Amino acid sequence: MKRFVTFLFVFSLLFGPFLTGCGGGRTAVSHNHPMAPLEEMPDFVRKTVRKTQESYQFSVANPEIADAIPCYCGCFSLGHTSSYDCYVAGRDESGALLFDDHAQYCSICVDITQGTMQLLDEGKSTAEIFAQIEADYARFSPPTVKPEAGES
Repeated sequence: MKRFVTFLFVFSLLFGPFLTGCGGGRTAVSHNHPMAPLEEMPDFVRKTVRKTQESYQFSVANPEIADAIPCYCGCFSLGHTSSYDCYVAGRDESGALLFDDHAQYCSICVDITQGTMQLLDEGKSTAEIFAQIEADYARFSPPTVKPEAGES
């Protein structure tokens, strides 16, 4: 028994650092949908945690999906009309994206986008994703709402 305990101790000293390092780094995550390159994100995005980075990357690469999903963090008061607006503020005169920093501070925005990504990876349709996000987040705040045609 004493040899076994000694063996476990030596094994953990020799191989422990390799085993514990497996989950803590910024490793790439594989998704079944496009992701914008992190290098194309502004500095404030590249300095955030991986979940937030991925949420910005997803929204930029999948604007039609992000724009179809409402946000429930209360950002409708900021003029946001969808989850997409939490990440992208619009375009400048040259057509380059202008990023909104709102989502870097908002865990609800990031969680909604992470949920959207997971459901998309599971093969869910935009309508199914919308319904699930609504069921999960409607208790937090009224949703962002798209203006009716002709409204501004």
